[in-house]
Amino acid sequence: MDSDLKHGYVETEPGVWLHYVEQGAGPLVLLLHGFPEFWFSWRQQLPALAAAGFRAVALDQRGYNLSSKPRGLEHYRVERLARDVAQTIAHFGHDQAAAAHEQAAAGHQQASVIGHDWGGGVAWAFAMRYPERLHKLAIIDAPHPLTFVQHLRKPDQLRRSWYMFFFQLPWLPEAALRAGNFAVIRRQLRAPEYVEALSRPGALTATINYYRALFRGGLPSLRAAARTPIHAPVLIIWGDRDAFLGPDLAEPPATLVPNRRLERLADVGHWPHLEQPERVNDLLIRFLKDG
Repeated sequence: MDSDLKHGYVETEPGVWLHYVEQGAGPLVLLLHGFPEFWFSWRQQLPALAAAGFRAVALDQRGYNLSSKPRGLEHYRVERLARDVAQTIAHFGHDQAAAAHEQAAAGHQQASVIGHDWGGGVAWAFAMRYPERLHKLAIIDAPHPLTFVQHLRKPDQLRRSWYMFFFQLPWLPEAALRAGNFAVIRRQLRAPEYVEALSRPGALTATINYYRALFRGGLPSLRAAARTPIHAPVLIIWGDRDAFLGPDLAEPPATLVPNRRLERLADVGHWPHLEQPERVNDLLIRFLKDG
């Protein structure tokens, strides 16, 4: 692992500490991982972004790896996850106030945000709730919330999303994922670091609680917020061979995301940043530097 990586923590609400890894100096770029990952999934993006002149920060979202794992579904509602992002950006704004003097004086440190899977869902929610803190938004295989809710009723997406409903059960999802020393996780992600992160006390239930919180009272507020337009530039990178999300979910509503660009990767699955990192890095860096 690159020796230039720096580890740290940010307290986003009383008693909730998020671990992060950062590399580079320059405009802030925050990277949000999906399920069942942690900051390690961005290991091939961090050095590329740093070399391109950015301060790249990859979070362990709450519940994951070294971050706090509060008990109770209320701690994993989308609005709290989005607030984690806003608080993290504010933290780095205070940390580099001299380097970002103009933004600090205006009261709003901004960042570009990159999110994949659940991290993409959190990134969408953050963009809708905290537009003043967003510079640019890059989404990797994570549908706009309104698009997702609409397609979830369709047979093809219901078939792909079966695990989300399975995750609503008590204890059984944890047992299934833990079976065979996390055989499912090893097969999907092919790196022992993910198993180590999920094996930490409370981690497995906390990560599944993202889905439980969404389906148990979180959908109404998600639908309401999802109708908020996003005016910042948005790049969507989509692997058309995604087994969990159909290709029709890639396009967000034009009226709600007018300044968007969609890059489809026909030969890529659910993890483009892991499957074709150089291709994804090039798209991200060109997007972040444009304009």
